[in-house]
Amino acid sequence: MVGAVLCPFRGADLTGPSGAPLEASSTQQLRGVRRWRGPVEEFVQTHPRWTSVLVVLGALFVGTIILSMFTPLGRRPDRIWATATPPVSSPAFVLAVAGSVHAPHYVGGRAEVLNNGVQFVPAILRDIRTARRSVNFMAYMWEPGTMSDAVVAALEERARAGVAVRVLLDAWGAHKIPTGDIRRLEAAGVRVHTFRPLQWGKLTRFHRRNHRRAIVIDGEIGYTGGAAVSDKWLGDAANPEQWRDTMVRVTGPLAESLQAAFAQLWASSYGEILVGPAFYPIEAAIRTRGDAISEHINVISSPADESHPLRKVFWLSFMAARKRLWITNSYFVPDEHIRAALKNRARAGVDVRILLPSHHTDAAMVRYAGHNYFADLLAAGVRIYEYQPTMMHAKQLVVDGQWSIVGSANLDVRSKELNQENVLAILDAGFAEQLEATFLADLQRSREIRPKQWRRRGVWPRIREDFSATFQEQF
Repeated sequence: MVGAVLCPFRGADLTGPSGAPLEASSTQQLRGVRRWRGPVEEFVQTHPRWTSVLVVLGALFVGTIILSMFTPLGRRPDRIWATATPPVSSPAFVLAVAGSVHAPHYVGGRAEVLNNGVQFVPAILRDIRTARRSVNFMAYMWEPGTMSDAVVAALEERARAGVAVRVLLDAWGAHKIPTGDIRRLEAAGVRVHTFRPLQWGKLTRFHRRNHRRAIVIDGEIGYTGGAAVSDKWLGDAANPEQWRDTMVRVTGPLAESLQAAFAQLWASSYGEILVGPAFYPIEAAIRTRGDAISEHINVISSPADESHPLRKVFWLSFMAARKRLWITNSYFVPDEHIRAALKNRARAGVDVRILLPSHHTDAAMVRYAGHNYFADLLAAGVRIYEYQPTMMHAKQLVVDGQWSIVGSANLDVRSKELNQENVLAILDAGFAEQLEATFLADLQRSREIRPKQWRRRGVWPRIREDFSATFQEQF
């Protein structure tokens, strides 16, 4: 454009309208116009060509990062649909879920819901102290305090007693664990490994965290759910310092499934492949098979696998609902496919309820991003509640009083596409009844978001929601 404007002056005599030569000042002015260059042209003509190439490559690099981190471009299909959506009571449903995520389904074992630290912390410590062969411990967060001291003491004691103890820490989630505690564990014989520490060669993967929960004792007893190691998980959710959370204690084949979630990451990050009866006791599997739990599927999700199994499991579970779909989750930023499934079921007459954190949250922007979709969901008939006393950190759902999903996963993009996650999908009316009772009890301490009330919220909350939703691909 600059060159096109300047072309008429090239080679022309610098004369005025009467044909007389222009004054020197006028000539200088025209020469100034002829020599004017835009910032891009100025940069190109005053810098070596290789510098320009680096600038262009840098711009492309930054643009690629922005597209990959803040947009869903190329990350998932435009829409999701199924050839059929059978109810959870149909044998076709379990087969469809297992087939879509390439995961076998098992029969047997037991599952028990434990609410808040007052129930699950003593149970976990008791089971660790009775370990005879192995303890594998994997949780996302680890912070110093009373709970950390108790867990470290129990693991150390078992290691000194000859039990094989392994701890897999996440570099980000467990960055507050005292170095002295790690040394104390290692001195006792515990194998401690950190998943993806910040170092060269792993910078591009650092934001893809290990968010799995799997605590397995002797390959026979396991725990999964929302809790980790911090004093937030002590007590009975009696005040804002005590989080509301749920852990599930499982035995038999369900414990084997949690062992697989641990063993997979342990082998890929530490290099050691776990083999033998200390981790997979054959006699325990035979003894507990056929007990209690009807069927379950172990779903392990890794961001390197772009099949995104969690999205399929959630979507199929939602679409299978015929009577009720009750969801409790701590970080709710549903993608377009999940939102569509929720609205579809609500419009079909299904009792769809979602229980989420209130202002008591450790991730305000995630909460605001989720608020961005409340109006649309409420208009479709979805009922939304916010837990009032403290942070709601439980992660569970139950469909039609039969099908349940528990584990580490949140209903956000990060859980489905970026984090390492694991959930147990359980088909059993007795276990579902436990979760439904827990859900109804939590609703008694929650406030329902009413559509009219939500529409009257101010301008600032709407701005805050739109801004936060910009970053939803990283939530």
